[in-house]
Amino acid sequence: MLRYLGHFSCHPEECLDYCLTNNISLQKLGLTRQTALETLKSSQAALFPSLNFTTNQNVAYQPWKQGMTVQNNEIQTVTKKTSYNGAYTLGGSWTVWNGNRNHNQVKLNDLSEQAAAEDSVVKARNLEEQLALLFVKILYSEEAVKVSQQTLEASKVNEERGKEMVRVGSMSKADLSQLTSQRAQDEYGLVQSESNVRNFKRQLKALMQITDEEEFEVVGGEATEAMALQAIPSVQSVYELAIVNRPEIKRARLAIESADIQKRIASAQYLPTVSLNASATTNSSSQNNNAWGTQLKNGFNLGGGFSINVPIIDQRAAKTAVNKANIQKQQAILDIRDKETTLYSTISDYWIQAYNNQQQYKSAKASSESAQESYNLLSEQFNLGLKNVVELQEGKMRLLNALQSELQAKYTAIICIKMLELYRR
Repeated sequence: MLRYLGHFSCHPEECLDYCLTNNISLQKLGLTRQTALETLKSSQAALFPSLNFTTNQNVAYQPWKQGMTVQNNEIQTVTKKTSYNGAYTLGGSWTVWNGNRNHNQVKLNDLSEQAAAEDSVVKARNLEEQLALLFVKILYSEEAVKVSQQTLEASKVNEERGKEMVRVGSMSKADLSQLTSQRAQDEYGLVQSESNVRNFKRQLKALMQITDEEEFEVVGGEATEAMALQAIPSVQSVYELAIVNRPEIKRARLAIESADIQKRIASAQYLPTVSLNASATTNSSSQNNNAWGTQLKNGFNLGGGFSINVPIIDQRAAKTAVNKANIQKQQAILDIRDKETTLYSTISDYWIQAYNNQQQYKSAKASSESAQESYNLLSEQFNLGLKNVVELQEGKMRLLNALQSELQAKYTAIICIKMLELYRR
């Protein structure tokens, strides 16, 4: 995207790149994917043993404690009222087997990360489709502005000609007022066409997260007759590729896989859990006369063991989890069938619109050419006083309607074919 003299100039591909980089919704989905990736890494790390170091340091004060040791009439030791104790533990644990719940959790989190990635692709595709639609609308509106300008120029010429005819007495002021009214209507039509262009550009800027008042120009876009009349791919060929490549379908398939894994995790609740644990501990005390290092050495001990947890009565927790996983899978299957049906319907609708508008464009183009020739002839006859204002206005309306029908059919055919191409990717 280029910026010059207070204007933004944007090519379709540049706008798409800019939009994919700056769109806030897409950035949020990127953060959601990062969160899913962190969850995946955490579950992978949970497959390995844990190791912890713990220390407890305590001070005790016994104000009324008394006692001493006397040997050979001499005090050898005196019991201290304040004591200090320290304990040190290095411990670890490892879940050896829990019905493969931990491994299946890794698989489930991996699918969640893939689903988050597909969500980003879905959003990116939607942005691309919205951009393509807005670009065609902008091109259509800009061409409609040109038609409105040509129509207004013709109205101004007719009005000036009418004023001349009123001066020479060959036209009434009532007829001139009709020409003036038509010129005013055409001015309003031009303003409306220009407003449509601004509105579509505003929508495009909003999609690209641009917040300023600078002019925004679309460059590099061209809608030709060949684009409107190009071959339309069949519904089945588009659908067969879309059912494989569309990210929303991939996302739905991942949901079915996730439901299968969740069922395995739920079923594992019926199985026992085996865990290993080990620890190294030692302690020290101010009541001990040995050196601190000696106390740690003398108090050092190692321990280890294993535990087996066998579920017997779990208040239906496992059965409920399995049933919910089965229901979730059925919902995922119905969801993908619904998405496939919607996808086929959408593709069919684009194909029908593309075909119908191609045919309409062919007839509308011939009609507008005929209406243009007729209006040119009417204008000449009007200038010679052979046609009245009503006949001229009717000819002009026929021309305007024909041109609008041609433009609408042309651009609708182009956007529908463009959408079919996007669905094939």
